[in-house]
Amino acid sequence: MKIPQKGFTLVELVVVIVILGILAAAAVPRFVNLTTNATTAAANGMIGAMVSAVALCQASYFAAGNTAATACTMVGATPTTTSGATGGVPVATTAGIGAALGSFNGWTQVLGVFTLTSASACSVTYVAGATPTSSGC
Repeated sequence: MKIPQKGFTLVELVVVIVILGILAAAAVPRFVNLTTNATTAAANGMIGAMVSAVALCQASYFAAGNTAATACTMVGATPTTTSGATGGVPVATTAGIGAALGSFNGWTQVLGVFTLTSASACSVTYVAGATPTSSGC
C-alpha cells in the first residue's frame, strides 16, 4: 500500500524562496523612493505654511493701518515684522516666522533655517521678503 505524501519537497520550498526573493528585490527600491518623496512633501508643506503665514500676517498688518508698527496681530501670537510700506513680513527669528507659524512640529528652527527632525539633511530656509527655499530634501 502506498503512503500519501505529507508536506512539501525540498525543490518546492526552494522555488518559493526564490520567488519571494525576486519580489523583495523589486519592492525595496519602491519603499526607498517613498521615503524620499515623503521628505520632499514635508519640505513643500513647510514652504506652503510659511507662505500662508506671511500672507496672513501682512493682511493683518495692513488691515490695522499702522505702517510704523513692528508686529502683526494673529490669533495666539504677535509676530515681529518688518515695518514701512513693504512691512508686515515676519522676520527670520523665533519671534517672527516662528510665532507666525504657531506650530512646526517635527522641525527645529535656528534663525530662519528649519530642519526636518527625521531627516537632518532636509532644511527649509526662510528670508523675510523672499520665497522660502528647501535643500537636501
